[in-house]
Amino acid sequence: MSIKEELVKKINDRTLTMGVCGLGYVGLPLAVDKAKHGFRTIGFDVQQEKVDMVNAGHNYIGDVVDADLQELVSSGMLRATSDFSFVRDVDFIAICVPTPLDAHQQPDISYVRSSTEAISKYLTRGTMVVLESTTYPGTTEELIKPILEKGSGLKCGEDFYVGFSPERIDPGNKIYKTSNTPKVVGAIGKDATEVIAMVYSAILDGDVHTVSSPAVAEMEKILENTYRNVNIGLVNELAILCNRMGINIWEVIDAAKTKPYGFQPFYPGPGLGGHCIPLDPYYLSWKAREYGFHTSMIESSMMINDRMPEYTVERAGKVLNRHKKALNGSRVLVLGVAYKQDIDDYRESPAIQVIEQFRRTGAETVFYDPYVPKYRYNGQWHQGLTAISPDVIRQFDLVIITTAHTNVDYAMVASVGVPVFDCKNVTKGLPNRGNIEVL
Repeated sequence: MSIKEELVKKINDRTLTMGVCGLGYVGLPLAVDKAKHGFRTIGFDVQQEKVDMVNAGHNYIGDVVDADLQELVSSGMLRATSDFSFVRDVDFIAICVPTPLDAHQQPDISYVRSSTEAISKYLTRGTMVVLESTTYPGTTEELIKPILEKGSGLKCGEDFYVGFSPERIDPGNKIYKTSNTPKVVGAIGKDATEVIAMVYSAILDGDVHTVSSPAVAEMEKILENTYRNVNIGLVNELAILCNRMGINIWEVIDAAKTKPYGFQPFYPGPGLGGHCIPLDPYYLSWKAREYGFHTSMIESSMMINDRMPEYTVERAGKVLNRHKKALNGSRVLVLGVAYKQDIDDYRESPAIQVIEQFRRTGAETVFYDPYVPKYRYNGQWHQGLTAISPDVIRQFDLVIITTAHTNVDYAMVASVGVPVFDCKNVTKGLPNRGNIEVL
């Protein structure tokens, strides 16, 4: 029986053992979905704290249902380990580790490299290895494949399969989760593509779309997020222009989106956050230079979006000036440090950059976020307020809204009379807007 036939049989009779390397925002939901669909699953992570929490049935990811994790762990369908020798026991392993930027805004693929090296030492014949971490086109074939072949002594396509299937995670999305979001698969070879696609079809409710190579799948992921980056850059630039022209950009967008075709609304804000949109265009622009190509439009949008925290503080300074106060020495309350509403994820959050910009100007800055009581930045923890009230708000010279959480009473905030700079337009519709200015 060929490798393909063996794997297809294991998929069909649910004897395939799954693995997930990296138990974060992407990996843990994926591991839970695999186990829920009847596949014994092993989660791998170098952070022992995460391993211990999973094995104790303690959930730490918002998109995972607590009861699901507890039931899967107690039934033995899901377990976690920091011992990569258990890679020998899996037939399929997805790599879901961080791919941040380094200090020079260049791709840092050290987590991908080290995970692949750890897997290669214990890789056995008939295993599928799939990279899900967002990266530059070419990573799977130029980095993953050679490391696996060298470390294992096996040959890709003959002894094991390798592919790329980009993660699609939108934390806090009430409709689309890991399980029902369509999946894209690109692998090295036709057999690998077919079998890896079968795995995802068996564990996910969404459609699986196959492409001709890992590079196509890698570029597809970059396109998804670069598309959003460019359009957000466009609307951020228009927001700056509209402010100078005395035009409300939010009203402009509301009018434009009445067109039933040819327009999709994007909204301005204090910057970009999250694990993909602020980072992915840098991966593409970095790789493009290898081909003597400069992604001019993409890089322009990146520059606009990267400057938004600074612009936000400049605008805040003008709000204070109109009340005869300077930024230096003023007390500023920042509402929200999560990168988007109603989640506890503050990765790459522009609000943190806004806070840092305020502090550089000499403003005394305090934050409140009902989902993020504290955050870590540059190796230090920063503690926020535990609650807000009219008496608390009166202690500040300015309130700036940087995240639109739905469980914050913005009407109460605005009613106190302290100047409010609303970067998310959440105060739209409130009466008595004399003390409110929008981005």
